Amino acid sequence: MREAKGEAERSTVSVAEARELILGSAPALGRETLGLERATGRVLAEQIHAGVLIPPEDNSAMDGYALRAADAVRAPSLLRVVDDLPAGKRSQRAIGAGEAARIMTGAAIPAGADAVVMVEDTAVEGEQVRVRSAPKLGQHIRRAGSDVHPGVLVASPGDILRAPLVGMLAALGRTQVSVRARPRVAVLATGDELVEPDRLRADGRIASSNSYALCAGLREIGAEPVYLGIAPDEPDPIEAQFRAALACDAVISTGGVSVGDRDWIKQVLAGLGGNLRLWRIRMKPGAPLAFVTIGERPVFGLPGNPVSTLVTFEQFVRPCLLRMMGHTRVYRAVESAVLDEAYDKPKGRAHFVRVTLERRAGELHARETGAQGSNILLSMVRADGLAFVAEDTTRVEAGARVPVQLLHSDDLQTEPGF
Repeated sequence: MREAKGEAERSTVSVAEARELILGSAPALGRETLGLERATGRVLAEQIHAGVLIPPEDNSAMDGYALRAADAVRAPSLLRVVDDLPAGKRSQRAIGAGEAARIMTGAAIPAGADAVVMVEDTAVEGEQVRVRSAPKLGQHIRRAGSDVHPGVLVASPGDILRAPLVGMLAALGRTQVSVRARPRVAVLATGDELVEPDRLRADGRIASSNSYALCAGLREIGAEPVYLGIAPDEPDPIEAQFRAALACDAVISTGGVSVGDRDWIKQVLAGLGGNLRLWRIRMKPGAPLAFVTIGERPVFGLPGNPVSTLVTFEQFVRPCLLRMMGHTRVYRAVESAVLDEAYDKPKGRAHFVRVTLERRAGELHARETGAQGSNILLSMVRADGLAFVAEDTTRVEAGARVPVQLLHSDDLQTEPGF
C-alpha cells in the first residue's frame, strides 16, 4: 500500500540527516592486488614501509666535478681529472689529493670525494680542470637514504595512489600493490516515456539521459557502472531489473519514487527484502529520494528529473561510493562566494542553486545559470557550482555570501561544508 501524503511528509529529513544516515550505511569493499601501472587513483589497502635506501648511495646532484673540498679551498685551483662518471657508473678508484672526477647528475660519488663543483664554475684545461670557486664540504652531494631509509613509513591504508606515491613505490622496487576494490554499480531507469538516445522519434518520448549522466559520474570517481537499461512502469519488469541489479555492490535507479499511481520503486524494493531507510529530503531539487538497504547493499531510488538526479547523486550517492572505496575525503570542495543577485525562496526546504563562478578583484562571485527548474539540464551543464541556501532562509540579499560546492574541482574534503 502506498504511503498517505501526510505520512510521506512526516518521513522527510534534512540534507544533513540524510547525508549522515547514508554515509553511515556505506559498507567497506574488499581489496584486490593490482600491478602498479593499473593502480593510479585507487585507494591503498596496506601499510607500506621502505625496505631500501633511496638513494642507495651518495650521488651527485649536479653535472660537474667530484673532488676533495680541501684541494680547492684556495680557488682558483687546478686539479687533475682522473675519471669520467656518467649516471649509472660506479668509480673503480678513489679520489686522491689534487684529483677530480668528471661526474654527471645521479652518478655515485667516488671514494675520497666530499664535494661536487658545478660545471659552470669550472674550466677544462687539457687533462686538468680549473675550479674557480671554493666548494663547501658536502656541496651538491645527495646522501644515501636522504629520501627514505629502511623502516620509514611511506604510505598507509586510505592513501590515494597519485603519481608521486606510484613513483615512490616503483623506486622501492614494488610492482604490485593492494588496493580497495572498485564498486560495481547497477544503473537502471524506469518510465514508459523513456527510450535510448538512438531511438528518439517524434512520438513524445524522451531519451534516458539520466542513465548516461550517472554512468559518466560513476566513471569519474573510478566506480564501474553496469547499465541495465530501461524498464516500463510496471512492477514485474521493474522487479526483474532490480533482481539483476542486486548482483552489483550498489544500485542506482531513476524515476518512479514519487507518489504517482505508477511509481513502483519503493513497493518493489520492499518485496525484495529492502529496508527503507529514508524517503524524501527537505531539499530542492531532489526531494523524493528513496534510500534502501538490501543486506549491506545500498540502493538509491533517485528522482526522474535530470537536475534532481544529478544533484542528489552529488550530495549523497557520490560520497557514499567514495566511502565504500576507502576514501576519507568524500565531499566536493566548498568555497564562500558573493551572490551577485538576490535569491528568494519559501521556508522549509534547502535549495541547491546552480551558479556560474567568476573571480573579480580577488572575490569569488556567483550568479545563477538561468532557469532553475529541475528539468533544465542545460542549467547544470553551465554550472560551476551549487550554491547552498539553508531550509529556514527565505531571502539572500545581493552581495551576501553563500557556500558554493565546486563541481569541477578535484579537491575533496572530509566534511561537507554546509
